[in-house]
This record gives sequence, structure tokens and C-alpha cells, in this order.
Amino acid sequence: MSQDDNQDMNQDMNHNIGQTLGQRTGQGQMPVFDPSTFSNEPYVRRVEKPWGYELHFAQEDLPYMGKLMHIDEGHRQSLQIHDVKQETFILIKGRGGVLWENNKGEMIFTEFEQFVGYRTSVGQKHRLCSITDCDIMEASTPEAGTTWRLHDDYERSHEKLGAENKERTPEVSA
Repeated sequence: MSQDDNQDMNQDMNHNIGQTLGQRTGQGQMPVFDPSTFSNEPYVRRVEKPWGYELHFAQEDLPYMGKLMHIDEGHRQSLQIHDVKQETFILIKGRGGVLWENNKGEMIFTEFEQFVGYRTSVGQKHRLCSITDCDIMEASTPEAGTTWRLHDDYERSHEKLGAENKERTPEVSA
């Protein structure tokens, strides 16, 4: 796309948005937002783990967390519970699954289907596992509370979550 085409498209969008902002909705007048608070900067932070790595793509000050977890073949995360955090997972690539507590308190293994969502609740025991190298996306409430590690192959202790307690890893521009 040429620079002129891009400018024309931006002018059309701005005109349409301007018309829309002037319209009323059933809830009253549409709010006006200050664009000086907007950011168009890419963000990713890689966090090395003994089972693979995480790519955090949502900054820690947001009201949610998004990450891609790469789990190396034959590895697994800790058997854990969260006292605050809730998580939803989706398998993007490879084969993996979750060992987790069902509604009878029994531990069962579920192999993930690709592009299908699975969620854990606060207090639910769970452990993500790889069958082959796999990439699993996680969307969750913010990194808060404590991850209680009930069993960990790497002998790590419980982890307090939150920006003030996280190890600092350099940000990488995408």
C-alpha cells in the first residue's frame, strides 16, 4: 500500500469515526477518549522456565494477562493451585494437556484439542503437561496472589505473583 493510499484510508476512517462519535446511543452520549493515553508500541517479555519459556504479550499493569507458554517435550509445569488467579488455556501447536481436579476432587488428565478453550477456577489443582513440544496460550486475571506448588519437578517453592514480586526480564520489541 502506498503512503498516499494509507493517508486516504486514515482520512476516511477519521471521517467515519467522527460521524459515529457524534451519534447518540441508547445509553446516552458516547464518551470521548483522550488519544494521548493510547499506545501503539509492541510489547513482549520472555521469561525462561525450567520446562520451556513464556512470552508475556500483555504488560503487567493491565487488568488481564496474556502469555504464550512453550513447554518442551516430556516436561510439565508444577502441580499447583492459585488463590486469586483464574486461567483459560488454548493449544496452538503440538500436543499437550492438563492434569487437573474434576468436580469430585479427583485428578484426571485431559489432552487438549487444538484451538479449544479450557479453564481453571480459583483453588483448582492443575498441571500443564507436554506430549510433544507444544505452545499453549493463556488468558487470565492479573498475576496476583500466590501460586501454591503442591509438587514441582524442579523443586521450586511457592510463588507470590504481582509486578512487585516478579523477576525482572528485559522487554523485547516485536
